[in-house]
Amino acid sequence: MGNEGDRFERRYERKREEKERYLKSLPGEDDPPLPPAPETIRKEDAEPGRNDPCPCGSGKKYKQCCLKKDKKK
Repeated sequence: MGNEGDRFERRYERKREEKERYLKSLPGEDDPPLPPAPETIRKEDAEPGRNDPCPCGSGKKYKQCCLKKDKKK
């Protein structure tokens, strides 16, 4: 049982040290704030996905209808 207690203590200590390192990496009250997160780049005109309904109105999936035609262009 003494060995299990030592393992627990080592793990607890390691977790505490990881948390301290993480907290030190964050900006403090006197530090400048972090820059804003970058925005996701999105396409202007969304193309249909392979399993979306075909935009031609056939009722089929895009991959079964117009995908091959569009790839030839």
